[in-house]
Amino acid sequence: MTDADRAAERHVVVLDDDAQPTGSMPKLAAHQGEGRRHLAFSVVLQDPDGRLLLQRRAETKHHFAGDWANTCCSHPSPGEGVQVAARRRLGEELGIRTAPSLAAWNAFSYRARDERSGLIEVEYDVVVRGRVPADLPLEPDPTEVAEVAWFTPSEIDRLLDDPGRRVAPWFPLVLAALRGGPGPIAPGIPL
Repeated sequence: MTDADRAAERHVVVLDDDAQPTGSMPKLAAHQGEGRRHLAFSVVLQDPDGRLLLQRRAETKHHFAGDWANTCCSHPSPGEGVQVAARRRLGEELGIRTAPSLAAWNAFSYRARDERSGLIEVEYDVVVRGRVPADLPLEPDPTEVAEVAWFTPSEIDRLLDDPGRRVAPWFPLVLAALRGGPGPIAPGIPL
């Protein structure tokens, strides 16, 4: 069984319209058809110079393959807090062994369909922020990540404006939440 197959078997936390947990379901099933609203997180790591660590998703990802996005993103498993899940995924995707200090920063809801795969995102996404040294050791898993790079704010703006480079649909929303400052996170969400 491949890592992608194991990931598809994982369960996500299903949410109601008020972002309150109501149960769980298989991850892949939550992204099929019209989708089911579920809990997600997006990690943004920043270095002392204000650059953000971005990744280009591996071409083998189920949806939005090859798109540029924030440092990493995923879903907490049922019973797992967002920050614990974020540290887990930083290790799994980027090989980060020293867990950075992370803080839940803000949250937003969105819906986006990947026309290439036919899968859909219907997520309540908690933005998790961390500060790390620029020389942070990284060992990206090639089944998860095609490329990583540090971007300045102006380089990110150019990335977003470049029609030749695909950007995950949640990434501009993550940036807006990050730039908007700390914000409310639904009270039932396990941080």
